[in-house]
Amino acid sequence: MASLRLDVWIVDDDQSVRWVLEKALTQADMATRSFERAEHLLEAIDAGAPDVLITDIRMPGMSGLALLERLRTTHPQLPIIVITAHSDLENAVAAYKGGAFEYLPKPFDIDEAVELVHKAARATGAEEGRAPEAPRSIASMIGQAPAMQEVFRSIGRLAGSSMTVLITGESGTGKELVARALHDHSPRANKTFVALNTSAIASELLETELFGHEKGAFTGADSRRIGRFEQADGGTLFLDEIGDMSPALQTRLLRVLAESEFYRVGGEKPIKVDVRVIAATNQDLARAVKESRFREDLFHRLNVIRINTPPLRHRRDDIPILLGHYLAEAADELGTPAKVIDAEAMDTLQDFGWPGNVRQLVNATRRLTVTAPGRVITARDIPGDLGGSETPRRASKEWTRMLAAWAERQIHLRKGPLLDQAMPEFEKTLIEIAMSKTNGHRQEAAKLLGWGRNTLSRKMKALHLD
Repeated sequence: MASLRLDVWIVDDDQSVRWVLEKALTQADMATRSFERAEHLLEAIDAGAPDVLITDIRMPGMSGLALLERLRTTHPQLPIIVITAHSDLENAVAAYKGGAFEYLPKPFDIDEAVELVHKAARATGAEEGRAPEAPRSIASMIGQAPAMQEVFRSIGRLAGSSMTVLITGESGTGKELVARALHDHSPRANKTFVALNTSAIASELLETELFGHEKGAFTGADSRRIGRFEQADGGTLFLDEIGDMSPALQTRLLRVLAESEFYRVGGEKPIKVDVRVIAATNQDLARAVKESRFREDLFHRLNVIRINTPPLRHRRDDIPILLGHYLAEAADELGTPAKVIDAEAMDTLQDFGWPGNVRQLVNATRRLTVTAPGRVITARDIPGDLGGSETPRRASKEWTRMLAAWAERQIHLRKGPLLDQAMPEFEKTLIEIAMSKTNGHRQEAAKLLGWGRNTLSRKMKALHLD
């Protein structure tokens, strides 16, 4: 039997957004109904609810979050997709905690929005042939790039749980921030969050740091010490750089995760604890397992849910936001007015590779706050180790930076082979420029492009430029 046509309602004060969604959903054979205000939807929904609701967050009158709260009581089974231009993590947290099915930041890919509607309908059985999916829930940081939005979503889905999580990513990408966000939006939020960098402590001292010791357990143990696991009882223990832990300690950690108990060093009485463990590493633990440097059973215990923090070079669009935020923070620390960055200096910093990621960017803002002589940071103020001075930015870099951003976005959206999409547009743009500069003379345009006239004619025909 054929599936019934889906009924999708849209609430957004932006008429252009409503129009685009209506057109796309109608073309996907769905029925739509649009509202400019949440209050208007509430008046209509008493007569019958849609299969899926799409709502903005910031609107005149009742906000999208307030609408979520109301509908969670009156229509708890209604899947709601939240879209917003204000795609910070706090909005994501609030949306998921309010019962949102999914969170979609603007500008969104219209195909992704349509697919989300199908997914939401399947989750509640509104579309046939698919079992309902489990409800989901989120966390808090800075970032609007697609890679960071994926982190936000992952955190949000875990907001109501105490599952073990493994956070992977390069050094300086904010793994501890993710761990804190997981804790702050979990049922353990009012309990202790304890962080420990396992690589910063000598291996012979790490055991007592984790599990504590009894008085007299070894020379110098003049009193009992409570370890990090006991300190985190009821809360969360974040173990950073877990890949550097010694094999002996890996074995002890595995037992704690399996049995929720341990012995202090020199102790005879088992200590029971209720601790959520979040681990992080910049290493490839799967490879470490193959090379017998990390226990396979411990890896599987930690790798229940994995979140990958993207390097800064994969979220270049966030660099201006991050720079503005941390320049203001540095100014507060130093008691000076916040500095701003001019366009050329910003381009230089966006082109820079940032091997130290966000941590390096934070340090750079402090440094520039002190060293830049004026209120405005210019390209001349950027030191060589940040891509400035002796390596001034060239205008020709701009298009490659934009191309890189486009490619990352297409990969994130899983949009087919990149070259199949890029090459026709690339050639079309160059042909149009060359033809324009030569007033339509194909022979001269072909020379500018480095082609023969026949090649140009063939390309123009294939690209429908005749």
